[in-house]
Amino acid sequence: MNLAAATNENLAHTSNVLIYSSMAVYTLAFFAHIAEWVFGSRSKVGRTAAALSGPAAAGPTPQVRIGQQGGSTAVLERPKVVTRSAAGSRDVPDGPGAAGGTFQGDLWGRIAVALTVVAFAVQTGGVVARAMSVRRAPWGNMYEFSITFSTVAVGAYLILLALRKNVRWIGLLLVTTVLLDLGIATTTLYTDSDQLVPALHSYWLWIHVSTAIICGAVFYLGAVGTLLYLFRDSYENKIANGKAPGRFASSVLERLPAAKSLDTFSYRINAAVFPLWTFTIIAGAIWAGDAWGRYWGWDPKEVWSFITWVAYACYLHARATAGWKGRKAAYLALIAFGCWLFNYYGVNIFVTGKHSYAGV
Repeated sequence: MNLAAATNENLAHTSNVLIYSSMAVYTLAFFAHIAEWVFGSRSKVGRTAAALSGPAAAGPTPQVRIGQQGGSTAVLERPKVVTRSAAGSRDVPDGPGAAGGTFQGDLWGRIAVALTVVAFAVQTGGVVARAMSVRRAPWGNMYEFSITFSTVAVGAYLILLALRKNVRWIGLLLVTTVLLDLGIATTTLYTDSDQLVPALHSYWLWIHVSTAIICGAVFYLGAVGTLLYLFRDSYENKIANGKAPGRFASSVLERLPAAKSLDTFSYRINAAVFPLWTFTIIAGAIWAGDAWGRYWGWDPKEVWSFITWVAYACYLHARATAGWKGRKAAYLALIAFGCWLFNYYGVNIFVTGKHSYAGV
């Protein structure tokens, strides 16, 4: 074995070690996020606020005594809960977040974010080491695509946090998804470092596939927001109709942003990345023209990329149509992301086409 081959093998081993190490840190972040939700809901202030946020709190706003602090009585203002401001719309304040507005819950949340940053840095190192071991873009097969995809998803989440956006409620679902993604990648999709087929030796590999990864990662964040919007909207509907939500809704859903905020977040995320997905398809067509002599050949990957584009276009159009706002549009958004997932997993694994060389 020559020196170059030995170096590549060592880099590949280093990449594997870093990916597994990031999984260990993500696991710690997962438990920290769990603690954030648990202690945020079980604290005294959190329980009192939850008790006061039901339908009975719609009346006057008397003060509620919750305990003694330094010889004086701490007073908590009864919050005003506004449910429906007009027909078909609501004016509901955002919840306090996973920490429930408590110091202990917030502390665990900050620890979870710090661990996520560490795991992200370690995972990024693993992706870079993989790229160095194969001396090309680290997304030539499903394993490499998966580890890069989850890295970008976490990176997008951390960027939103750095911009002081209220997105920490995504943390638990994101870390859980990343662990599932890396678990599947390292057990089922793993492929040894190797060079690509000649058709993939192009600068378009860096352009086309990287934009596809970015789009998928951001679409994922939008899908999480959409899914939670549907749960939160049902919760607000119960409150508006004078019904008492269950224990899960009282302890979890009330701490999420309002349904309107979640809906707006998802729409802006999907709308922002949709032009990039359009560019991804165009770039893929140009690359196909260079590699295969035709821009479009109705290959399964091309077809499902176009179906995904149409689905997101329908969602964005629905948002501009009065009769399709809200839950109907949200269902379209989830269907669109489902098309993206099938385009990645389903087409690559179960359907044979020109893109099959990406393999597992």
